[in-house]
Amino acid sequence: MTTPSSTLPTSPPTLRVSLFAGLAAAAGSRQLNLPWWGGTAADVKAAVAAAVPAAATLVATSAVAMGNRYVASDAPIPAAADVAVIPPVSGG
Repeated sequence: MTTPSSTLPTSPPTLRVSLFAGLAAAAGSRQLNLPWWGGTAADVKAAVAAAVPAAATLVATSAVAMGNRYVASDAPIPAAADVAVIPPVSGG
């Protein structure tokens, strides 16, 4: 017989976050895999900033997209989501 505690995962699921432009350059990769139990888009930005401190200022002004759509900072982000953090873009 199993106890309820034995059925809990021992480590959090992973959230795959795509990075672009200066964020990818600062991270040295176009993708981060973060431990993720769930949270909001703002929590995703905080986790990316913590994982890549050199990019924290850029992360603060970046947008979060889930499933090819920008989301508000309070939008829930489940562990299995397709997420991207996109810095501001300029140009003509």
